[in-house]
Amino acid sequence: MKKLLLTLLIIHFSLSIIHSQNTSPWQIVAADINPAKYFGVTVANGMVGIVSSPQPMQVQDVVLNGVYDYYQRGRVSNILKSFNHVNMYLDVDKRRIGIADIKNYAQTLDMKRAALVTTFDVGDKLSVKHTVMSLRQLPFTALVEVELTAKKDVEVVPASVIEAPAHLNDIRNLYSEIDRPHVSIPLLSSVAKSPTGKVTVAASNSFLFDEPHGQEPRLIHEDWDNNMHLLKFYKNLKAGQKYRFCVAGSAISSVHNEFPLNEAERLTIFAKLEGRDRLVKFHEAAWEKLWESDIQIEGDLQAQRDVRFALYHLYSFVREGSRLSLSPMGLSGLGYNGHVFWDTELWMYPPLLILQPDIARSILDYRFDRLEMAKRNAYEHGYKGAMFPWESAESGGEDTPVWALTGPFQHHITGCIGWATWKYYQVTKDKVWLREKGFPLMKEVAEFWCSRVERNGPGRYDIKNVIGSNEWQENIDNNAFTNGMAKTVLNFAAQAATELGMTPNPDWKHVADNIPILKFADGTTKENATYDGVVIKQADVNLLAYPLNIVKDEVTIRKDMAYYEPRYSPEGPAMGVAILSTIWSRLGEPEKAYTYFQKGYLPNKVPPFGVLSEAAGGTNPYFATGAGGMLQSVLSGFGGLDITDGGVVQLKTKLPKQWKILKMTGVGVEKKAFEVR
Repeated sequence: MKKLLLTLLIIHFSLSIIHSQNTSPWQIVAADINPAKYFGVTVANGMVGIVSSPQPMQVQDVVLNGVYDYYQRGRVSNILKSFNHVNMYLDVDKRRIGIADIKNYAQTLDMKRAALVTTFDVGDKLSVKHTVMSLRQLPFTALVEVELTAKKDVEVVPASVIEAPAHLNDIRNLYSEIDRPHVSIPLLSSVAKSPTGKVTVAASNSFLFDEPHGQEPRLIHEDWDNNMHLLKFYKNLKAGQKYRFCVAGSAISSVHNEFPLNEAERLTIFAKLEGRDRLVKFHEAAWEKLWESDIQIEGDLQAQRDVRFALYHLYSFVREGSRLSLSPMGLSGLGYNGHVFWDTELWMYPPLLILQPDIARSILDYRFDRLEMAKRNAYEHGYKGAMFPWESAESGGEDTPVWALTGPFQHHITGCIGWATWKYYQVTKDKVWLREKGFPLMKEVAEFWCSRVERNGPGRYDIKNVIGSNEWQENIDNNAFTNGMAKTVLNFAAQAATELGMTPNPDWKHVADNIPILKFADGTTKENATYDGVVIKQADVNLLAYPLNIVKDEVTIRKDMAYYEPRYSPEGPAMGVAILSTIWSRLGEPEKAYTYFQKGYLPNKVPPFGVLSEAAGGTNPYFATGAGGMLQSVLSGFGGLDITDGGVVQLKTKLPKQWKILKMTGVGVEKKAFEVR
């Protein structure tokens, strides 16, 4: 514990130095950028994720949501990196600049505008400001804005570049111009096949100039490599002169549109003719609307930034109406193959449901669209109803690597999906949705659990041979969280039927009443039938107190906390500790809650932005699951928000001494505001 506290202090001290010049609650500043220890930040709009690079004018990756193919590890599908279509080169006085040629290099994420701003100087010749936005109003389109300020007379050659990652095949590069009396539209485009050829991906971009038609720079297309081509222009700047241009680029696949090349070019033409000002205006307006649902902390600037940073990422990684979900690493790269786990429904979904119910619905739409595949999965394993896969991708079939036993045995995810479905109804009271979408899914989940239990007598409807949320113990019986979730969703399904005027299957409540929650002799909840006190990966038993609310009495909650807290592994993922923070808040102990709030994310921050890795000392950001857990510790812990049959209500809680006021705005469908002082 002493070693952990020392590590926290060192990290906090280091971060305080980095952010000492930044007093904005909306900005994340990267200082002392070291390419060898650089973990990029993502700008995304729920469909296209663009990951920053330490190299000037570059981005590291472009990730498309919902697009998968088979390559890399595990003989399973992987989310697809698309063309890097918003990269740029810059020549200054006939020299291609790189990180060795610049100084005063800084990158700032403006969370309010969802814009990554990079600034640097090229010797004593030029100052550069480079801004990247994944446009919120246009799901497949990004905008890059470049502002050049000459310190002396200088020649610059900016180039817009499209590069293909190594795994794409049959790459074709195209360049064309559409000429009209009032406008000229250059189109730099590329199209390719995914590794197996089942998916076509395409990208296109175009320059946007401030000069009137006929006075734009002359463009030159260069195509020297199958994997890369570019469009460039020459410009001479006088000392003191400022010059601005933009690049609008679109990326899409055959998963989203039958003819992705045509659509990518159409979307780029649309952006070109919208123009820079309208693109930025509508992007900022869309984010302003999102930020109406916000978390405001007075008295702790660093916590305010960190909490908003987590919220920014969840807002960035999924979007309303997409019918897509989000993975543990969101759109920040290829982590966990971009698959969808329980991380979504139990960890990331609750903050989104509280603050953005329409976005949360997209997550449920993703599951409903794959309900038939879940029913097939149950059939293959000898069960009834729907058995959702542990790792889900495009089809909704099981996509867990074969060597990982979590696929056939981590059944609690089916409960998590049913739980999330009822929670949506509790918040929205949308009875039409419940009848058409929610209840059909919950019914199949309930039928699964009725077939999954082994009926061994009263109080012994056992659920054997599973993996619980503590994945370090495999093939165990009567896991606390699995059993608790099964009991919960069976009762929820019965409640949903009653809400719709139907008679619920009496077996649902009968089974729920007979599923055991095991205890040690002293009354402490037992994690599974053979649990003997070993170190655990993350929260399991404690989830019965929150969010399941099965263990209600304070004596048992405290007993469970005292027993399991010291057994949490420091190598475990961040979100488990956030549960401890939430429970301590609800027990009226805000200082303990604050300690675990910090412990749950501070050791996981990596340079230079402080993006979250999965575990302390890890190198696999961005861990959106951890962000979801952290936000729950604020909203449902310190903030006391609880999702009930009466909607979102507020329990009585206390703030830690570091915080003066906690405000939560835009909550639920009624966009209410809650406050704790």
